[in-house]
Amino acid sequence: MTALTIRLPDSVHRKIKELAADDGISVNQFIASAAAEKMASVMTLDWLRAQASQGRREDFLALLDAAPNVPPPSGDTPV
Repeated sequence: MTALTIRLPDSVHRKIKELAADDGISVNQFIASAAAEKMASVMTLDWLRAQASQGRREDFLALLDAAPNVPPPSGDTPV
């Protein structure tokens, strides 16, 4: 495991301590979890962009053209 020193505004540090205590975890665990969540979010966005870049508009339009043109089932209406 690696140690990392970070500087936080006092207000942020206080809130992190409060939230970690409410969750019954340490500040270190809270920050590690927050960093992992952010990392997963960024990696997911990168993956989605990579997948989207492989798509072709022509294929999408062909798929839409193949879909039946029928009204939605009862109860399936926009909100």
